[in-house]
Amino acid sequence: MAKVVIFGNRDTAELACHYLQNDSPHEVVAFTVDANYRTEDSFQDLPLVPFEELESAYPPDGFACFVPMTAQRMNQARREIYERVKGKGYECVSYISSRATVLTEAIGENCLVLENNVIQPRVEIGDNVMLWSGNHVGHHSRIASHNFLSSHVVVSGHCVIDPHCYFGVNSTLRDALHVAEGTFLAMASALTVNSEPWGVYRGNPARRLRVDSRRFNP
Repeated sequence: MAKVVIFGNRDTAELACHYLQNDSPHEVVAFTVDANYRTEDSFQDLPLVPFEELESAYPPDGFACFVPMTAQRMNQARREIYERVKGKGYECVSYISSRATVLTEAIGENCLVLENNVIQPRVEIGDNVMLWSGNHVGHHSRIASHNFLSSHVVVSGHCVIDPHCYFGVNSTLRDALHVAEGTFLAMASALTVNSEPWGVYRGNPARRLRVDSRRFNP
């Protein structure tokens, strides 16, 4: 059990608080944001403290953090905050729903695994990965750090997913694919070939568009 400070004061932070408070051994004690985003003293009836003052209010030797941000800038915004939190000396908790089927222990920190996910044996998941509701991650697949799977994504077996990827609702990966860094797979698209870095893919089968995914803000 940890006493947890959540970074954020928007929908994802509110949802993370609900899940941690109702379906984990952890206790949420506060929220934090950068001072220039802090317009009130509280959020969800808990203190909202400036991130710049976090160590003095909730020191890292007694509290953990959770950074449940969305996939802005292909997960780079969440990565930056996560690394700032780690730079202050905090451990980050992960949330894994009791309603998910998780058959691996190889899941890193600051991960969010919501209800109805199926994660098969021999799967490895890095740090700072968000899996929204209802995904399937097939056996022997490896998901690197700083990725986002929306909902009802199918990752077939033996896939390797590099950092900073985003997978839209109902998208699918064929087995044994290598998904390169920064791949954006659009909603309801099916990737059947290895992707190229920072590519945007759409369709069934998915084809690369002439757009760089770093321009995207999922």
